[in-house]
Parts: sequence; structure tokens; C-alpha cells
Amino acid sequence: MQQMAKDKVTLKIPRPLYERLKTVIQESGFSSVNEFVVYILRDLMSAKSKDKKDLSAEEIKAIQQRLKNLGYF
Repeated sequence: MQQMAKDKVTLKIPRPLYERLKTVIQESGFSSVNEFVVYILRDLMSAKSKDKKDLSAEEIKAIQQRLKNLGYF
């Protein structure tokens, strides 16, 4: 069990953002804000690892909209 504790870290986000995320994930299939945030971050990192030339304008717009919905824009 101690190894699992070393595999994770705690990130602090503003409470208003956390509350907004709780609202966003209702009826989304995500069981927690943490699960949702991990999913979004993995998705963003996956998209980021691609060369921007490989992303269509529609994909870039979708990523930007997801970030905006999360309060980053």
C-alpha cells in the first residue's frame, strides 16, 4: 500500500473551480472530480504530444472549449 501513496500527489485547486467541476460532472459518468480532472489532463497531454499541425482547427477549438469550461480561459 505504501507504494501506491508514492504514485500519487495532491494538487490544490481553488474551491470555486472545484465546485464548478462538481456541477459539470453530474450525470457525466465520472464518479468524482478527481477522476474527471485526471481524464481531462490525460486527454490534454495526449493532444499536446501531437504536433499542432496534426490537429484540425475543429480539434483545437474543442480543446480550447474544454479548457474554457474548466475555467482556464
